[in-house]
Amino acid sequence: MTDMRLIVVGAAGRMGRALVRAVVEAEGTTLVGAIEREGAPELGQDAGMLAGIGELGVPLTDDALPVFARADGVLDFTTPAATVAFSELAAQARIAHIVGTTGLSADDLARLEAAARHAVVVRSGNMSLGVNLLAAMVRKVAAALDADFDIEIVEMHHRNKVDAPSGTALMLGEAAAAGRGIALEDHAVWTRHGHTGARRRGDIGFQTLRGGSVVGDHTVIFAGPHERIELRHVAEDRSLFARGAVKAALWARGRKPGLYAMADVLGLGD
Repeated sequence: MTDMRLIVVGAAGRMGRALVRAVVEAEGTTLVGAIEREGAPELGQDAGMLAGIGELGVPLTDDALPVFARADGVLDFTTPAATVAFSELAAQARIAHIVGTTGLSADDLARLEAAARHAVVVRSGNMSLGVNLLAAMVRKVAAALDADFDIEIVEMHHRNKVDAPSGTALMLGEAAAAGRGIALEDHAVWTRHGHTGARRRGDIGFQTLRGGSVVGDHTVIFAGPHERIELRHVAEDRSLFARGAVKAALWARGRKPGLYAMADVLGLGD
């Protein structure tokens, strides 16, 4: 089989450069396009040079349509508005859309679902193997322990992250809620300030920390009477997310259209 032809969108950003490196380093993939926003100062520069791996002959462009037409898949860790626009192009081109973008609204997700009627969409709040294993464990632990064990999710990221809680924290919260058989939106506590009163039984709390250059640190705490269980994942380099995205793209090749998760890619479904 020929190499899977991949596009990286947001190719000038830190995550975009990591994706470019991952595509070039992986077996079975080749980079055929690198997209940036209109007016970006990096337009016209070589994607490989920006990523620090030498010239690839793939210049950054803001004209996505012709690039999508010659690709098999697109790797997308951009912004919600950009991801929705790219989902429409991917659906038109019938190519796989691998989405690691966080901060998506309910309307954004509905539009991804609509695009998934025509193309394979793999979306995850986190594409690392470790985090997806953590989510699977969180679901099982939440199912095994009753509401005598309070659930708290603590996450920390670098100072420049713009959405809170992180997509990974929300993913872990959904896993905990699924294990309990409840809806996260009915039990989530996003902030605590002032005289809050006692903690409600069954709530799932979130704490968001921002600072420095932290790539990602997530802890799920199950606090019960006289004992506490903590499940933690620490990301030390964003390349692990990029490698997961490439793995998802290769998995998506030849699949039927639909909306999939990283748990499907890794075979972690129940």
